[in-house]
Amino acid sequence: MRVMVLVKATKDSEQGLMPSTELLEAMGKFNEELVHAGIMLAGEGLKPSAQGKRVAFDGASRTVIDGPFAETKELVAGYWLWDVKDMAQALEWVKRCPNPMPGPSEIEIRPLYELADFGDAVMPDMLEHHQRIREKIAGG
Repeated sequence: MRVMVLVKATKDSEQGLMPSTELLEAMGKFNEELVHAGIMLAGEGLKPSAQGKRVAFDGASRTVIDGPFAETKELVAGYWLWDVKDMAQALEWVKRCPNPMPGPSEIEIRPLYELADFGDAVMPDMLEHHQRIREKIAGG
């Protein structure tokens, strides 16, 4: 089961405050544990939303919206992509994570859709195409 683990933004992360050396070391150690356990597929921190863009879709129309974005509690400051056996294992790992922010913070875990979740809507050629794309991504 693949899950996206989302580190929610805070006022500090949206202001661009960098983590302490101690937090960087603790997160580095935690990431190493995830890699050694064969769980971590990817992970990065994100710059504040002031440096980002959003694209709003309405039919054929596209509108670009410059950051910063309101509602810090709805923003993401970083992420991991993990391969775990189930949600319980993902929760175990998140509970071991160092607090990613200087103060109160939240981490959200969301399962990814797999092609099998789409049932009969997925044709055999779609499965092959999806597999080729995943192999290309995995190969770098």
